[in-house]
Amino acid sequence: MDRSSKQPRRMRGLSLIATAVMMLGAAQANARGVTDDDVVNDATITTQVVSNGLGSKGQRFSPLTQVNTQTVKDLVPVWSFSFGGEKQRGQQSQPVVFDGKMYVTASYSRIFALDAKTGQKLWKYEHRLPDGIMPCCDVINRGAALYDDLVIFGTLDAQLVALNKDTGKVVWREKIEDYKAGYSFTAAPQIVKGMVITGNSGSEFGVVGRVDARDAKTGKLIWSRPTVEGHMGHKYDAEGKPVDNGITGTTNATWPGDLWKTGGAAPWQTANYDPETNLIYIGTGNPAPWNSWLRPGDNLYSSSTIAINPDTGKIVWHYQSTPHDGWDFDGVNEFVSFDYKDPKTGKTVKAGGKADRNGFFFVNDRSNGKLLNAFPFVNRIDWAKGIDLKTGRPIYDDDKRPGNPFVETVGEDKKGKTVFNAPSFLGGKNQMPMAYSPKSGLFYVPANEWGMDIWNEPISYKRGAAYLGAGFTIKPLNDDYIGALRAVDPVKGKIVWEVKNNAPLWGGVLTTAGDLVFYGTPEGYLKAIDANSGKELWQFQTGSGVIAPPITWDEGGEQYVAVVSGWGGAVPLWGGDVAKRVNMLEQGGSVWVFKLHKS
Repeated sequence: MDRSSKQPRRMRGLSLIATAVMMLGAAQANARGVTDDDVVNDATITTQVVSNGLGSKGQRFSPLTQVNTQTVKDLVPVWSFSFGGEKQRGQQSQPVVFDGKMYVTASYSRIFALDAKTGQKLWKYEHRLPDGIMPCCDVINRGAALYDDLVIFGTLDAQLVALNKDTGKVVWREKIEDYKAGYSFTAAPQIVKGMVITGNSGSEFGVVGRVDARDAKTGKLIWSRPTVEGHMGHKYDAEGKPVDNGITGTTNATWPGDLWKTGGAAPWQTANYDPETNLIYIGTGNPAPWNSWLRPGDNLYSSSTIAINPDTGKIVWHYQSTPHDGWDFDGVNEFVSFDYKDPKTGKTVKAGGKADRNGFFFVNDRSNGKLLNAFPFVNRIDWAKGIDLKTGRPIYDDDKRPGNPFVETVGEDKKGKTVFNAPSFLGGKNQMPMAYSPKSGLFYVPANEWGMDIWNEPISYKRGAAYLGAGFTIKPLNDDYIGALRAVDPVKGKIVWEVKNNAPLWGGVLTTAGDLVFYGTPEGYLKAIDANSGKELWQFQTGSGVIAPPITWDEGGEQYVAVVSGWGGAVPLWGGDVAKRVNMLEQGGSVWVFKLHKS
C-alpha cells in the first residue's frame, strides 16, 4: 500500500513546497553568474568565452583540438544572425559566451543576447544615443564583459551600461565622461578582481586619457588614473567622493606650458591583466594635437604601454614606444603576456609582446617594463632607423618628421613641409588584435603595408572640435597587396611566414591547439590556415567584410567557431587612396557560427 496516500493533506502540501523550493534552487544554481575564477581561468575553460582576448592575458589561444588541420575542411555554418535595420557600418565586436548564451555588441551601441546553439534572439538592448556624438573612427563597438549576472558594455556617448544577462534589463548606468567635449567609448571592458576596467577614446579632440576601475556589480568608481602627465589620480570613498591618489608623472617634466591639460593619450583599446604580476596593461593613444612642433618633449604617457597595480590605481611602469609622436602612431595596441626564453641568458622571462602602430614589434619584461627585443614586423619604416635596445628609444630619421609650419611654411595655406612616411598613421597594425600560440611560440599579426603624405598646420584647442594640426593622404606601397597576416617569432625577431591580402587586414586573429589560425578579410572571408606553415586550409564567404576577431568554444561536446561580419571602421573613413581602392566592399551586420559537419 502507498504510504503517501495516508499522509495528512497538510504534510503532502509541505512536501510539494519543499520540492518546488529544491527545483528553484537547482535552477538558480544552473543559471549561475560569472565569477572571478571564471575570468582568471577563461583561457583554459573551453566551454566559455567571458573575456575579451579569450583570457585576461589576451593571447586569443584556445586549447580546443576538435577542429584541426585535418578536420577544418568539414567546418560548416550552423546559424547566422543579422543585426538588422539600417544601422550597419563597421562591426568589430568579439562575442562572449557563457551558459549556452552569446552576447554580441553591434554598431550604434547595441547588444544582443542569442542562444549559442541556434542563434535565436533572446533579447536586444539599443542605447539611446544623443545628437552630437563625436567618434573619430566609425560608430563601432568592440564587445562586452561578463561578471556575476551582468553583461557590461560601453557606448558612443561615453557611458558604461550593465544589463541583467538573462533579461536585458538595465541594472546600472554610469557616465565615463562628457561626450560634448569629444569623449567616446568603443572598447570592450575587462574584468579584474571584481572591477570593470575601462579607458576612453577621443584624443583627436584634445581629451585627457584616463583608466577607470569600477565595482562591476554597482558601477561605482574605485579609482581613476589619468594617462597624461600632470593630472591627479583619485580613489573614491564609500560616498563616491574623490580622494587624491598622486599625480601622474611630474607636471611639465615632458610637456611644455599648459598643453598637458588637453594632452590626449586616450587608452581606447581593451586592457589586459596578468594575475602572475598583478598588473593591468593598457596602451595609450596619440598626444594632442598631432602637430608635434607645439609640444616639445616626450609627452608622457602618450603612445605608451603602461602597467597599473589594480589594488592601488598607480602606474608601476611604462614604456613609451613613440616618444614625441608626430605621426599619430598611438601606442594603444594590446600588450599580450607570454613566456619569453631570453637567447642571451637562456632564462624564461615573464614578458609581453606588442605589435605597435609605428611598425616595430616590442618585447618587454612584463614585471618591470625593461625592453628585451624590438624589431620591424612591416617591410618599410621611414620615421625611425631602428630601436636602440640599450636605451629603449627610437633612432629617429629627423627628415621624416612633418615640417614646422611656424618656420618653414609652404604657400598661403601656412602648411609645413610635406613628408612621405611609412607606415601610415593607420599603422603597421591598428585595432585588430593579434594572437599568440604557446604551442608554436609564434605571434600571428594582422599587418598592413602603406604610407602617407603628412604635413603640419597651425591649430589651437577648442572644446569639442577636432584638434589635429595636421593633414594627410594614405597611399598603398604595393600594387598586389596591402594586408599581410604574419607569423612572428618574438625571440629571433623574424617573420616566419606571411599570407598576403589585397585589401588591408582590419580584423583580429584566433589560434588554437589544433594548429590553426583563423582570421577575416575585408573581402568577406573567414579563413583558417596552418599555424606552422601559413597554408590556407578553409575559407567561408560571410557576405560583408570581416573586421572583428573570431572566437571558439565547446558547446555540448562540439567545438564552435564564431565571427562578426560587417565592413566599415577607420579605413573607408580615413583611408585616402586606400579607401578608393576598396570602395567596392559592401557593408553588413551579422554574426556567423560554425561547427564540424556530421556525416
